[in-house]
Amino acid sequence: MGTYRKMSNTVVGLLFLAPALLFFVLFIGEPVVATLYLSFTKYNVITPAKWIGFDNIKHLFADDRLWLTYGNTLKYVLILTPMHAILGLLIALAVNRNIGKGWKYLYRTIFYFPVLATSAAVAVAWQFIFSKDFGILNFLLSKFGVSPIAWMQSPQWVYVAVAIYSFWKFIGNAFLYYLIGLQSIPAALYEAAEIDGANKTQRFFSITLPMLSPTIFFVLVTTLIGATQIFDEPYLITSGGPGDASRSVNMYIYEVAFQHHEMGYASTLSLSLFLIILCVTVFQFSISKKWVNYERD
Repeated sequence: MGTYRKMSNTVVGLLFLAPALLFFVLFIGEPVVATLYLSFTKYNVITPAKWIGFDNIKHLFADDRLWLTYGNTLKYVLILTPMHAILGLLIALAVNRNIGKGWKYLYRTIFYFPVLATSAAVAVAWQFIFSKDFGILNFLLSKFGVSPIAWMQSPQWVYVAVAIYSFWKFIGNAFLYYLIGLQSIPAALYEAAEIDGANKTQRFFSITLPMLSPTIFFVLVTTLIGATQIFDEPYLITSGGPGDASRSVNMYIYEVAFQHHEMGYASTLSLSLFLIILCVTVFQFSISKKWVNYERD
């Protein structure tokens, strides 16, 4: 009877897991296996895939344009990751102060609403904002004596333009994670520290940061992965220009796959990006034990 009940529970459990497993196999597992296979082939969708061994990998290491886009992607990582991680925390700290619930709801809506807006639609508006001759941003800067800036035509300023757009569009994600983390910290800890004579700075470094470290770690991991896979911002705002100055690896993969129809080589590029993200993420988890605090007692 016990064995039958155990088998019955196992079958029921598998039935509950079946939809998720089916989804994983069809939409994650199968594409990963197909990408791995196609990376060793020459395939343009129209004709059958032709096995070419390691030729795509050799092409990858000799592709100067790929390494240029990897350099651009690294710039995005170095700009966007600390920007979202730090500014998102500062905004959450400001909103989490002793203000009324109504104001907190309002600020939450203001900062998170852009995340819900369609990227393509708002990008059109931001292209007008960044326009050198007719943009509202240059108009406002001109009131302070600043000459018109070629936001989308200058190799230096395109990263500033992408960072401004990314801040407006996606800072709400980090902000909301931090705000939830801050509100989950027991108020009794702050009360005890205040009784012991700890000032605001001491309470922040002794209570807030350690208790918020799991959230900070989560934001860093997800933001870094998002910055490494960046596509929407440069594609919609700068189209990768001028030239290839702001073209990311994901944009290059898209170009190779859907404009040049080199699906085999695009698969190899995708795997290279996947391996880099995997290594960076594993490294982040390996060092997280030294500073992330999961204790709540």
